[in-house]
Amino acid sequence: MSRWFSIIPLVVLALLAVLFIGWSLKRDPEFKPAALVGQTVPETVLPILQDGVPGPQNVDIRTAGVGKPMIVNVFASWCAPCRVEHPQLLKLQAQGIAVVGIAYKDEPEATQAFLDELGDPFAMVLVDQDGRAGLEMGISGVPESFAVNAMGEVVAKSSGPLLTDADLKRMTDALVAPSRPLPTATSR
Repeated sequence: MSRWFSIIPLVVLALLAVLFIGWSLKRDPEFKPAALVGQTVPETVLPILQDGVPGPQNVDIRTAGVGKPMIVNVFASWCAPCRVEHPQLLKLQAQGIAVVGIAYKDEPEATQAFLDELGDPFAMVLVDQDGRAGLEMGISGVPESFAVNAMGEVVAKSSGPLLTDADLKRMTDALVAPSRPLPTATSR
């Protein structure tokens, strides 16, 4: 009788393994939840990086684009993929696209050294030393980029580095809102 009690945990583990394997075969490995897509950027006020220190000026992420479309890029100087992505951000800047950087859990001096070394593609860099903005934006790591339209709505997200021109095109195409039809006059 006691032999049967020792086999029951093994049977339960085997059943759980079968359930897990069945679930993993049915799930889409390419699916990644796109936090914030279709929502407005959280109202989060952060200091602007000025000469390696968080300056006295603060800006709300939502209004950082000054009513124009922008790419919000969450990065850090300690992040190796951020270094790999950096040339693509410089391409966005060369195309005239506003890129707002958020230095996530980084020392302002290290952020400034990173930008001095690789070039500064950002219209402004906001300092998120405690990671609060990253949490509110639902990031899972750095780098992550958000395409934000002129109304402050996130229209696309990229988790991980932007590595190719196709990655850039997907983000910038999302910024171009489809034109709305003009209201028509109604007769009474």
